[in-house]
Amino acid sequence: MYIGYKRNKMSSLVLLLLLFSIASVVWCYPSRCEGRCNAPVEVKPACTDIVLGYCDDMPYTKTMYPNLLDNKNREAVETGPEYVLLSVLHTLLKGECTPDLRMLGCSILAPRCEKNKILKPCRSSCEMLMKNCMHAFDAIEMAWPYFLDCDRFFVGEEEGCYDPLESLRGIHEFVVDNSVPEQPSTIIQFTYHSHSQMINVLKKTAAKCSNISRTYSIGHSFQGKDLLVIEFSNNPGQHDLLEPEVKYVGNMHGNEVLGRELLIYLAQYLCSEYLLGNERIQTLINTTRIHLLSSMNPDGYDLAASEGPRYNGWTSGRANGQNIDLNRNFPDLTSIVYWRQRNKGYRTDHIPIPDSYWSGKVTPETYAVMKWIRSIPFVLSASLHGGDLVVSYPYDFSRHPEEERMFSPTPDEQVFKLLAKAYADQHPVMSDKSHDRCGGAFASKNGIVNGALWYSFPGGMADFNYLHTNCFEITVELGCDKFPSESELYTAWQENKESLLTFMETVHRGIKGIVRDESGKAIRGARISVRGIRHDVTTAKHGDYWRILPSGVHIITASARGYSKVMKKIHLPSRMTKVGRVDFTLARVVQPNRFVSIPQDKYDRFDPYNQFDDYRRSGRREPEEERQEKPWWWSYFALLGNNQPTWLLRRN
Repeated sequence: MYIGYKRNKMSSLVLLLLLFSIASVVWCYPSRCEGRCNAPVEVKPACTDIVLGYCDDMPYTKTMYPNLLDNKNREAVETGPEYVLLSVLHTLLKGECTPDLRMLGCSILAPRCEKNKILKPCRSSCEMLMKNCMHAFDAIEMAWPYFLDCDRFFVGEEEGCYDPLESLRGIHEFVVDNSVPEQPSTIIQFTYHSHSQMINVLKKTAAKCSNISRTYSIGHSFQGKDLLVIEFSNNPGQHDLLEPEVKYVGNMHGNEVLGRELLIYLAQYLCSEYLLGNERIQTLINTTRIHLLSSMNPDGYDLAASEGPRYNGWTSGRANGQNIDLNRNFPDLTSIVYWRQRNKGYRTDHIPIPDSYWSGKVTPETYAVMKWIRSIPFVLSASLHGGDLVVSYPYDFSRHPEEERMFSPTPDEQVFKLLAKAYADQHPVMSDKSHDRCGGAFASKNGIVNGALWYSFPGGMADFNYLHTNCFEITVELGCDKFPSESELYTAWQENKESLLTFMETVHRGIKGIVRDESGKAIRGARISVRGIRHDVTTAKHGDYWRILPSGVHIITASARGYSKVMKKIHLPSRMTKVGRVDFTLARVVQPNRFVSIPQDKYDRFDPYNQFDDYRRSGRREPEEERQEKPWWWSYFALLGNNQPTWLLRRN
């Protein structure tokens, strides 16, 4: 019993000691106290060395924390979005206004410290830089950074400010004194664009150049994405008499992506250069109506892009959302031509779409493009592809069904060679005679090839354009890499820019005119024939026509049902600088001439059974919020998480 009492007493003592020690710890909290707990000593901010890598070239060596943004220490600065912005400004602005902007930002993040006191930078330095550099932020659609607010963080000279750009003054003065001021230039960001980013860029471009541009939709993809076209003209939205219509179509195969990006860049270039007074671009737009369909297959592109540029892209994403190859989905009119060749007086133009075509699978993308082609009197077109480096031209389907590689020319073989060479000759690699390169197999052919001689396939878009409408279309293969890396986009633009412009200018080669009756009324649907070329073009709604022709002597005939024929002999010089004007006046006749007319009722039959009527409606729209994507440069700040710089986003 005594032993038990002793043990209880010892336990009580241990318990009392334990409670006392806990109470001591609680009483001395916080735990950072060493020894006896004393009242915390206030540490006054003092000047310290600048150890920020992007601010180590400032004209001073000491700074102080908290800084002007109330960052407590160096670590807080380095993990903040302001410092990240300074680290990437040179890349984002392509070297423009740097290091000036970086040093101005460092004057806020690592302000000058003297005698343990912060000195603020001069407002005049900020205002001068903002005036000279705001255009660079406008070009990439970025807001001026909040921490470079000249009124908020900078002070006047009367408050004892300093110039953070002092060390650059001598350099800038020398440059200004001894160089010619640069002319304004077009700034393009050579990056890939998602579908919604592409839509936003095109719509903003059209808004920027609203007097010469607009966007319009020709339909929707299988998955409901807009097939958006941007148009350039001195009278956008309307066909002007005698003004030819040109189109580019990109990304028909979703995994062949370079053409898609080139057309986005081309749209920005045309807009910017027109505003900057580029005479060549102004002449082109003022005399031509240009239509750019950057992506005919946005569903396929999304699939290809989800796997990235360095994948085996020869198949994945090529087809549309229904897994149908769009360049095999058009009506096969070439076979009809080959079958008709055995008949005297056969036609190779304005061939109606067979009713049997509509019993097959017609994709919404093909349907939309066919309606588009039929609704506008296009004269010239190019479809941009990838996988090789060559320009091919119709026919794409061999004249012998068992021959996969057989030269199969159209009646306009010379015209198509002229058009193909217009593009290839301006491309520095296509025109290179070397065989040891991408596209080297076509070097001996000057970078061009007849499509069926290369490889044969039916249902192609180029053959359809030629045989169903007045439009001459070529196919441009832009390179062996179907999905090149982003770093190669600038080079690709430089290689193709001149070709893209020259090809469009070629639409003004040949003749144009108006066909009227004796009272001056326009004759729609009159045929313009060229002796020796069994392929006619027809007049548009207001009686105007365009006929691309090579140089030389040509016999041109205009004819229409119920009118007499009129024939004219013309000469097109080899160095003709502008299109020739050849008008016709046809007289009414009592006895109709032997005019082989186009069966208009059959030609006008489009989707005769209304099987694809849903394609005409609005389709499934993308959610509106999906279109509000961040700008291309937002990815530079992705690792900041919830601390991303939303203050850089412009508010519309």
